[in-house]
Amino acid sequence: MSSGEPSFEELLEEKKRVRNPLVPVGALITAGVLTAGLISFRQGNSQLGQMLMRARVVVQGATVALMVGTAYYHGDNPWKS
Repeated sequence: MSSGEPSFEELLEEKKRVRNPLVPVGALITAGVLTAGLISFRQGNSQLGQMLMRARVVVQGATVALMVGTAYYHGDNPWKS
């Protein structure tokens, strides 16, 4: 790896999870809504499945916004020299 990229261990540091505790929660909620949507599609309830897929997009967008916002707030930029 080049020196400009963070290592895998650096990405999983405990302090990042402490500073940003809602991102794992958002990821779990996204996965749960996705799973529920796929199950409803499989059972033939396409209207509920479509609603859950739209909810997944909203939750996923909120999670990404949270990640970007906290990174901006803390001034993290691992690619900055």
